[in-house]
Order: sequence, then C-alpha cells, then structure tokens
Amino acid sequence: MNHRHLAVIGAGGWGTALARLAAQKGFRTVIWSKEADAAYAINENHENTIYLPGVPLPANLTATNCLDVALDNPEAIIMAVPSRFVRAVAFQCNQHWRQEYMIINAGKGLEPTTGKTMSRVLLEEIGELNEDAIAVLSGPNHAEEVGRDIPSASVAAAYDLRAARFWQELLSTDSFRIYTNQDVLGVELAGALKNVVAIAAGICDGIGYGDNTKAAVITRGIAEITRLGKVMGAHPMTFAGLSGLGDLFATAGSQHSRNRWAGEQLGKGRSYDEICGSTRMVVEGFNTAAAALNLAQTHAVEMPLTEKVNEIMEGRCSPSAAVVSLMRRELVREIEPDFL
Repeated sequence: MNHRHLAVIGAGGWGTALARLAAQKGFRTVIWSKEADAAYAINENHENTIYLPGVPLPANLTATNCLDVALDNPEAIIMAVPSRFVRAVAFQCNQHWRQEYMIINAGKGLEPTTGKTMSRVLLEEIGELNEDAIAVLSGPNHAEEVGRDIPSASVAAAYDLRAARFWQELLSTDSFRIYTNQDVLGVELAGALKNVVAIAAGICDGIGYGDNTKAAVITRGIAEITRLGKVMGAHPMTFAGLSGLGDLFATAGSQHSRNRWAGEQLGKGRSYDEICGSTRMVVEGFNTAAAALNLAQTHAVEMPLTEKVNEIMEGRCSPSAAVVSLMRRELVREIEPDFL
C-alpha cells in the first residue's frame, strides 16, 4: 500500500466506482459527499448503499462532508458531480486549490444555462488551474459494472497528452482499460450529447417500438451530434469512438441507463416533472437537452431528434406525434458530402 492521496468530488454511483478503482490501486482515497447519509454509509458500511449498493469498498476509501478535508493536499482530483452543480462546486474548490493539482472531470453534460463543457467551467472557476493539468473521462461505463470489475473501456482526453497518460496509468486495471485522446471538445460533446439520443431511444421503448426504430434513432442520433461537433471544432471520428458511439450503444440499450429509463417513461406518457420527482438519480440528458438545442441553433446545425426530445419534455408534443413528424421530414441523402 502506498501513501498517495487522491480526492473524488462527488459520491454518486460513478464517483464511488472511480474512487474504488483508485483505492484498489493503493491510493488513500477520500470521497466528498454533499449528502451526509451517503458519507455515513461509506464510512460505516464500506458500501455506498444509496448510489452503488452491493459493491464493497476498500478500507482505504473514506468519505467526508468537508471539502477542505477531501482537498487536503491530494496528488490528483476526480470531479464526479452532475453538470448543473459543477460551477458551484468548482467555485468552492478554488479556495483550496494548488497549482500542481491534476484534475479529471468524469461527469457527462453541458452547463444547462450556458451550453459550456465541464472543462471550460472548471477553467473559469478555478483560478490556478491551467489547460495542461485538466483532463476528461468518458466512455461506455455503467458504474454498476465498473464497480463489479466487469471488463470495461474508457477514454481520457487532455490538451496535454501527458495529462491523459497520467490518468490512463492511474486508473487502468485488469478490468478497466483507458485509451487516450487529445480531442477534449469532441470527447466532452460526445459524452454529453449522446444522453439526449439515449432519451430518444428510451422514448421508442416506452411507445413499444422495436429494434428497427431504436437502430434508426441511434444511427441518426450519432449523425446529428457529429454534425454539431464538427461545426464547433471537434474531430468527427471522436463520435465514432468510446465516448460517442460506444457510450451511446451502452446507454441506449441498458437497463442501468437513467437516460434510457427517463425516455421510456416519457414514451409511456409520464411528464418531465413526474419523472424527475420519482428518482434521486440525476438524468443528465434532461439537463443537456435544452443546452444542446441552443447550441444547434447558435451554430445553424439541424438536429431534429434533439428538437423533438425537447418538445416532448416540455409537453408541447406527444411521443407518437413526434415520431410521425420525424418520419415525414424532407427526404435527404444519408451522408452529406462534407460530413467528414
């Protein structure tokens, strides 16, 4: 056992699964939880019974409600809080920050009010943080499976390849393989926007459609988020990788997926407010949908699936009417000449 210290900010299922990985690699790992009951469960039961039940946690993983305790000179920091809270939490982190800290954002989303990626938000709020020290993690990674050491893969993206390699080596295990990438914008956009497509796929499940419909939604969904990414400066092939197609495949077809589940509930006729009120889990696709549509409009990119998901969430269109509208759109070629 080494004595290196790693902090995880956020005690949801994903933050807990990543904290467990770090602890298994020998780090003295401290996870910060905003919720006292989650921190208590981790410390008393060595299990996050609220967000990752059934997964034993190592003795060198502890939890705290005090941010200054978690940020007491860690070698590295994993940010794993929902996108709508990242700015506020980063602002709190700023007063404890040291220039040598390395950070990786493991959440997937866009800031609802601005449409900014999480790396941008972190750089704005943490004064001593520079681009060389920041990375993002994304991929087809259900916390329930990573926590049980089911073989999984992910991608660490950073502006400086040394930062990506730092996290690749730190978190890779025999059951969790990390690849590197320098397309930070593409990895963040793919990870966030695919949640909106997953909601659309879930809506198909809720209506009762079959594999044909879901396959069409997934394929055309990838096409539209790639269009937006390219216009914003991301590499189109990133969306065919782990953070895009890989993550969407897992999210759109899994019973673990909160986004697919939320879409399914919409497809069954439940309202947005009713769905949000029925779970403690954060549905990132709900937070991202409006921001994604605003980005599409700002950059003049056609994103019909994203548009219809927003209309359904807002109660302006029924799921079945949205499908009819999509099927009646102007007939076009599958791949635009300048797609890549």
